[in-house]
Amino acid sequence: MATHKSVHARVALALIMGLMLAGAQPRVANFEQRILSSHNHERAIVGVNALIWDETLAQNAQAWADELVSTRAFKHSPSYKGAVREGENIWGGTPQAFTPEGMVALWINEKRQFVSGTFPRNSTTGRVDDVSHYTQLIWRRTNAVGCGLGRGDHEEVLVCRYSEAGNVRGFRPL
Repeated sequence: MATHKSVHARVALALIMGLMLAGAQPRVANFEQRILSSHNHERAIVGVNALIWDETLAQNAQAWADELVSTRAFKHSPSYKGAVREGENIWGGTPQAFTPEGMVALWINEKRQFVSGTFPRNSTTGRVDDVSHYTQLIWRRTNAVGCGLGRGDHEEVLVCRYSEAGNVRGFRPL
């Protein structure tokens, strides 16, 4: 379990990275482009194909982000038998405090615990939850992403949906 200090250190790092990447532009201006760029920058570092933005995935992600904000819940969307499987990353934070780059940076930060191998054995800690946002973000077979940002009084929620879904048992992320 992360200590209170390590959580604050991660948040501070994400804020700094987000500010550096965002420059002087408004906090969520060019949201889609900035989210996609943040994903593709990390994917380029590990040598996997760039993602494209998918509007259907974005609409699905926005609907779930809005649901989470309205219900004040924080959980992954349910899976329905027979539905096309989409990968999903969710993030929640203080309203108006994070840039899109800062939000994605918290998922990328999981890289520190990542080890190459067959999913779900990809974490130095032995806990897949410590790297599962990161592995979805870099999943080699994923080729599209779409995200939505829900805004509430007490929390903002970013949901990104991915196709082809990652984090498939028995397969390698890279």
